[in-house]
Amino acid sequence: MVGVYFSGTGNSRYVLERFCHKYDSDSKVFSIEDDNAKEAVRNEELIAFSYPVQYSTVPKIVREYISENKDLWKDKKVFVIATMGLFCGDGAGMLGRELKKYGAEIIGGLHVKMPDSIGDVKLLKYPLEKNKETVRKAVEKTDKAALLLKEGRPTKEGIGTLAFLAGFFGQRLYFGHMTRQYSGKLKIDNDKCIGCGKCEKICPMKNISIEEGKAVANNRCTMCYRCINNCPKQAMTLLGKTVVDQSVVEKYL
Repeated sequence: MVGVYFSGTGNSRYVLERFCHKYDSDSKVFSIEDDNAKEAVRNEELIAFSYPVQYSTVPKIVREYISENKDLWKDKKVFVIATMGLFCGDGAGMLGRELKKYGAEIIGGLHVKMPDSIGDVKLLKYPLEKNKETVRKAVEKTDKAALLLKEGRPTKEGIGTLAFLAGFFGQRLYFGHMTRQYSGKLKIDNDKCIGCGKCEKICPMKNISIEEGKAVANNRCTMCYRCINNCPKQAMTLLGKTVVDQSVVEKYL
């Protein structure tokens, strides 16, 4: 098995690593930002693909990766893992349908609740111990799913008509438009920004640059919240106006 993931704050990476190594301790795991991922997928029949759901759909960066590398997926057996803070309906099914366009066979799906990555919306933030418990439950669920796949009985979460309806009417109908294009709404507080360059280095879209000692955002934000949750001065926001709590998966392990 080869694992492929996109992750903003580490949730999807952590779950995938756990899943793949439980299935086969020799499994290799790659970010879609790693140039080695393509060759690894090309040479393996069984793929596990993990990503964070946004509004019950697939982030634009992931959809583009799949379509730009459409030759990779033909005849691959893919198990899809969708991580989320609250609810997604058919997260695994959404990515599965994208992959099926290019010849992949979707053999199963898994939905894993993790601490929400949206650090600037108070309603989505929980105490540290609650988030740690969420991760503990996620580990148990992930381990069980890996063993079931090994036994030839893969879980099918998020796949099917009922799951599709739940995802569509639960979120996509109202908010799905927010992921169709990249966002230009990332905000930077110049009074807080110290121009350290961390955001510039970690942005998967190369959407941020340092100009005259301050971070400047362009119009290609994929809403992964990586910069917001790693800024040492909490100078960046997207959906909210202030950072309530910075969330990276290592904080809860």
